[in-house]
Amino acid sequence: MLQKNRKYNITIEDLGHSGEGVGRIDGFTVFVEGGIPGDELEIKITTVKKNYAIGKTIEIITPSKVRVNPMCSLANVCGGCQIMHMDYQAQLDIKRKRVEETLERIGKIKTTVHPTLGMENPYGYRNKAQFPVGTIQGKAIMGFYKKGSHEIVNTDHCHIQSPINKEVVEIMRQYIDQYGISVYDEKIRKGLIRHVVTKTGFTTGEIMVVIITNDKELPHKEQLIETLKERIKGLKSIVHNINDRNTNVIFGKETHTIYGEDKIVDYIGDLKFHISALSFFQVNPMQTKVLYEKALEYTALKGEENVFDIYCGIGTISLFLAQKAKKVIGVEVIDAAINDAKENAFINNVTNAEFYVGKAEEVIPQLYNEGKKGEVVVVDPPRKGCDEKVLETMVNMNPERIVYVSCNPATLARDLGYLEERGYKTVEVQPVDMFPHTAHVECVVLMSRVDK
Repeated sequence: MLQKNRKYNITIEDLGHSGEGVGRIDGFTVFVEGGIPGDELEIKITTVKKNYAIGKTIEIITPSKVRVNPMCSLANVCGGCQIMHMDYQAQLDIKRKRVEETLERIGKIKTTVHPTLGMENPYGYRNKAQFPVGTIQGKAIMGFYKKGSHEIVNTDHCHIQSPINKEVVEIMRQYIDQYGISVYDEKIRKGLIRHVVTKTGFTTGEIMVVIITNDKELPHKEQLIETLKERIKGLKSIVHNINDRNTNVIFGKETHTIYGEDKIVDYIGDLKFHISALSFFQVNPMQTKVLYEKALEYTALKGEENVFDIYCGIGTISLFLAQKAKKVIGVEVIDAAINDAKENAFINNVTNAEFYVGKAEEVIPQLYNEGKKGEVVVVDPPRKGCDEKVLETMVNMNPERIVYVSCNPATLARDLGYLEERGYKTVEVQPVDMFPHTAHVECVVLMSRVDK
């Protein structure tokens, strides 16, 4: 048994789901934050559990061949980029390996898992940034949370975010300091400014700045608006969101546009999307296009098919599918997202898509009982995967093809296993790197019906 606070040498063999290194000492699994496959490390054991231990790196004895100096000096502090210290091609390779191994281990599925589709330039790809606000010695700080905490890492630049954020952060810090604006303290639930969120239209250059406060008043609002207008090129919208609840959720329900438009515009391929302060929109629009084009390819639509898009969000995949399908039916539980989906269909002149709001596990069986079926079904569920009632109804529909878009290999493997036991075969899997330098991986999976 390993002993807490004792030092050991270890070779890292793999990565865990959160990007931590995984190795073994005398057959016992040890997780080491910051370790990557191929590292030989001296570590100190900090935690010992029944089936695993956690260690902290004391010294890198021999670095992995794929270890690199991260572009960001805060990569080992900030909780955003867990594997920026790994060569990018190695990141892509290990994500593919993780998908393949998870499918085999959980779903008992052996199939073709293609090399991960990565980015030519895996930096500056995020179109949305969320900055918590705090103070140190009376001065405003903004940045991102330290790993595993709500302690703010003060920074004015993030290498995976839009460069415009640096200017926005500087303006907000100056505004808070110049006018003595209070910032929110979540421990005592007092203070005004909670978060600042930016949204960027990558193809249009349009910028939205959202200021989240604990109160309806925003002191010296006009001065702040004028400064942002003067210094932020492409500024289209400034939004004030009020969140006076005791919660870690960033946005409140009350929103006011205090300058410009309620929404900004961006495109994915030829499709146009309106993005509001509260809209969900994929944070990596370049890779979103790659992901959706692969999903569309897997549907193999010829123009005569009815398609179900389950967990459709604001209709991004639905609109891609509608270009090739006879009809698309989208289902989503969030009412505001369905409103956005209908608006996005309207502005793109898409008339063969209809959208229903409600829980997928309730709406899909209801639509099926009404006689609505799809020759092709596309699902893009949250991390928890599909509700079993949804899977059961999909099987009853008996579609020719199922295209499953997933952000969680574990729940993907579970759901594919369910479908394989009921007449479907996993044909191939395409991982897509939506979030370079993080441990996350997205997948598009093609399943076909096994005709008996």
